[in-house]
Formats: sequence, C-alpha cells, structure tokens
Amino acid sequence: MPRIDDFIQARDISRKELNQKDPGLIAEYSGAEFSGNSDKDGSFSLYFLNKEIMITWPGFDFSYKDSDNEIPIQQQVLILHYLQGSLKTRGPAVTGEWISFQDLPDGRFYLGAFIKRAKDPLLKAFGTSPKLMVEIASKAYGASPLDHGDFSVSLKALPLVPVALVLWEGDDEFPPEGNILFDKNIAELLPAEDIAWIAGMIVYPLMGIAKR
Repeated sequence: MPRIDDFIQARDISRKELNQKDPGLIAEYSGAEFSGNSDKDGSFSLYFLNKEIMITWPGFDFSYKDSDNEIPIQQQVLILHYLQGSLKTRGPAVTGEWISFQDLPDGRFYLGAFIKRAKDPLLKAFGTSPKLMVEIASKAYGASPLDHGDFSVSLKALPLVPVALVLWEGDDEFPPEGNILFDKNIAELLPAEDIAWIAGMIVYPLMGIAKR
C-alpha cells in the first residue's frame, strides 16, 4: 500500500513534467477545457466521476468547482497521470470494446489489488440488490443502462475513460457474480495500478450511498 509520501512525490513528478507542456494540447487530448493565458496563468476544467474539477495552470493545484471539499491526493495523482497519458498518446479514441482488468498489460500482476479494492466490494454491496446499484450509479455518476450481465451500467470516469459495472444474479446453484469492465483504450492512458485505483474510487462512494 503506497504511503502518503509516495503520493506526494508522484504528484510533484507529474506536476513538474506537465508544467513544461503546452496547456492547450493537454486540454485538447484529455477532453479538458483550458482558459486563461498559457504563458502566465490559467486553469483547466475537467469532469471526474460526474464532478467538475478545476486545476490551476501551471501549478496544477486542484479544487472542486462548486465545493470546498478537499480532493484526495490519490485522486489528484490519478488525474495527473491521466493528463500525462492522454498527452503522450494524443487522446486515444474510445473504442466501444470492453475488456476485463486481467486483459490489461500487467493486469494479472495487479489483479489481487483490483479484486480487493473494487470487484469484491461491488459484489458485497450490490450482489443481492443489483437494481440498487443501477439506481445509485445513475444518480451519482449519470450512468446509463448497459446490455451486459443481468444488470449493468456504463459511466464516464474521465472524458476518455468509460467504465462498466456488471452484476449477475445468483440462483440455487451459483452465487451472485460481478465485474468491472473498461474500454480498451484505457490501456493507452493509465497503468494497471492506476486502473485498480480508479475502479475503487468508483465503487466506494456507491457503497457509502447504499449504506445511507
């Protein structure tokens, strides 16, 4: 498990790399919007899990547009990595082809972390109440119904990162099952470790809403 110092170091490295780049290209390839003066100061607007996030240029400080809540540093690092990945690969288009975590490069190496952070919590929270997952995800993330499994939705975690939550109802012979799928383009944008993190960042707020 990374320590907070590790996240701070990762954030500093990403900030240093990105503030040497053209903010217009960062916005163009990531699906963000940039306003201001690229030579002096400005800001990016980017949607992450249906919330608008403001990111200063060139400092890359984070804030929610309509909230004073602090953005966790893990999410800041993830978004910075997304900006780096989209710039490096020139914003790979969404393919419409869903893949499992283990199909990602290094996916099998981080599969245990993915199952612990996201797949098992999703199944524990909603395996016996899949309709509730659809309802909560639709309200929280603007998710849309998807024709996978018995119950499923697709949502946009980041502008170029669609994610699918899928559940199968159990029966007398088999327990409920679930999975989280990703558009194939995510392999160009983020490493497997970050993808495991993003899956957990999607699932845990849904669990919190369900408990309330």
